[in-house]
Amino acid sequence: MEAHDLERIAKAVLRELGAGEAALTLEADQQPDRWRLSIGGPAPSTLLVRAGRGTSAQHIRQQIFDHLQKR
Repeated sequence: MEAHDLERIAKAVLRELGAGEAALTLEADQQPDRWRLSIGGPAPSTLLVRAGRGTSAQHIRQQIFDHLQKR
């Protein structure tokens, strides 16, 4: 999974959840196939997403939804 693909998916999910164009920072984690997403806005959040080669957009989307619904 390329960083720009993951960023595109994450931004689409945030818009879908009503966050608009929230500030998003994306960086590779120390573990392989893991990415750290830092989401800005009134309720900032950081989450780890598993997204390696062959990971579907739906799987990434579900990870972000699950994390943000727990808040």
